[in-house]
Amino acid sequence: MPEPGDTPGLGDIARRWAARLAEVDGVSVSAETLQPALLSLAREAQAEARTARDAAVRRFADLYAASPIGVVLGDSDNTVRDVNPAFVDLVHLSREELIGLPLTRLAATPHDATVLSAVVDEALLPARRPRQERITLTHGRDGTLRTRVTVATITADGPGFPHPLLLVEDVHELALLSEQLRRQNTQDSLTGLPNSYHFENQLDTALAAAASSGGQLALVYLDIDGFRVVNDGLGPGAGDEVLRQVARRLELLVATQSSSEAVLARLSGDGFAVLLRGDENGTIDTAAVVDLVEEAMRELAEPVYVDGTGVATSVSVGIVVAGGAGQTREELHRAAEITLHRAKENGKAQWMLFEQELHGRDRRRFHIGAAIGGGLENGQFAVDYEPTVTLDDRRRVAVVNAQLRWDHPEHGVLRPEDFFSLADTTGMTPALGELLLAQSMLDAASWQREFDGGAPDLCVRLPTRLALDPNLVRFVRTELARTGLPPQKLRICSDSATLTDPRGEVLENLSILAELNVKITLAVSGVADLELVHRHTLPVGFVIVSGPLVDALADEDEGNAQGAHRHFAMLVKRARELGITRIGVDGVRDAAHAERLAELGVVAGRGAVFGEEIDADGVRTMLAKSTERVQP
Repeated sequence: MPEPGDTPGLGDIARRWAARLAEVDGVSVSAETLQPALLSLAREAQAEARTARDAAVRRFADLYAASPIGVVLGDSDNTVRDVNPAFVDLVHLSREELIGLPLTRLAATPHDATVLSAVVDEALLPARRPRQERITLTHGRDGTLRTRVTVATITADGPGFPHPLLLVEDVHELALLSEQLRRQNTQDSLTGLPNSYHFENQLDTALAAAASSGGQLALVYLDIDGFRVVNDGLGPGAGDEVLRQVARRLELLVATQSSSEAVLARLSGDGFAVLLRGDENGTIDTAAVVDLVEEAMRELAEPVYVDGTGVATSVSVGIVVAGGAGQTREELHRAAEITLHRAKENGKAQWMLFEQELHGRDRRRFHIGAAIGGGLENGQFAVDYEPTVTLDDRRRVAVVNAQLRWDHPEHGVLRPEDFFSLADTTGMTPALGELLLAQSMLDAASWQREFDGGAPDLCVRLPTRLALDPNLVRFVRTELARTGLPPQKLRICSDSATLTDPRGEVLENLSILAELNVKITLAVSGVADLELVHRHTLPVGFVIVSGPLVDALADEDEGNAQGAHRHFAMLVKRARELGITRIGVDGVRDAAHAERLAELGVVAGRGAVFGEEIDADGVRTMLAKSTERVQP
């Protein structure tokens, strides 16, 4: 007889196996003896299986109840059979409200209900893997909840198809985080405008569209002039507020004034950019772009008030209008940047329109400027000398004027006017100036030894940045000691623009050099420049005149020559009143020009009539041929 708790038929199974085993050859135990042992073994196995099943059920129940993920058990008719506590908390609805609902009623919108129904139907098909979807569910308190739902299946209690199982995660905070990260990647945190990353993507899209349609686009770069003054004068907080207000003004202006779809962005620092796409025909009205830029400049010129202080902001603007075909993002950026730099170089608070010819010239200039460091490193710079000759009958070489020459591997021979202004921008002027001083002083010292002190003086015109350098005196003193050049054979030349340095470092440098017995020369263009000598009590021993006044004296027109004569005579008179008797000129064209200058009191000059620049060996050859080495 079966015992209570036995699975029905367990005794019958034990009897059948006992009978079979009893019939096996070599088994001497009867079926009646084997049956109780087999029945006991079966009951033991059954008990172990039941224990394992109960443990698994408890584990599932514990996991089901403790899971932080919402779980919805579906029934065979796709209604809610059960939900775990996490789902109740998630949707803020009671278990009683949820049990029996169609699964699609959990969705907050008809679209989400359709998606959920399709995913559930697909999951119930044979051999289907779980599938995830973003679905908005109904929320008892907040109305809706953004979730990620994984739909799988679970075995039914009896025969038949499996039942649906929904695993539900709250992605609302994840969506907020994702949106925040998206904004960080595409939005400038200070102004709220699109940032450079977003702008680059928009520019790529516009370029691709313009290239496929043969259309145009416009790229406008705006840069606030003198923004550092705001930061240094009022603090970075004030600077940030100025940027925010500038951004708001530009945003409103672009939105109201632009007739085409436009993208305004803050690129970096105090720089902004506007991307304008072509009209329905793909073309850009350049005049309309200029009108927009000029309106922006007028609008931004109105003071921005920060803590009661009105801050005037002007902008420099570079404009590029180009077709999309054959253009790259990098080429457009470079064209806009170079055009913007040209606007700043022309005095700021101006706009410039991209021109291919000027662009090619500027690209060449900036390429030269960027390569100065490499040229110094590779020994591409050398020193040439231009002779200054007395204007008396003997025409002796009184001074040689040193200047750098750059033997550029791509652009050929470059003169100081080709690279010194760029060196100021890149910070390479001190290095170039020190090379000029060191090499020229070394050459001049060798000439003095070779010609027994009868070689001409060396004159070095200092770049402004080097004249301001507080290390100038130390460097000159070191080079005098290293080369052995007598200090009285060195002339340091500066100009009126350099002397206006408000910090007074140029004046101090020149005064100390004069105390070392170095001769100080002042380059001037008119009488007014000489007043700097009187105002600052400069130890100037020589004056070099250049510019329109000297050029006018070469003009054979009687009217022009008379006016130039009067002005030059006034200059000579004022120089002598200041104790300066040695006056030279730069730009002597021919013998007649030299004669006129000599009649006005000029003692020496340099220019094309006396030959071009020569290197150190050329100077040595010239001196060797000379029979008189008397300084004027």
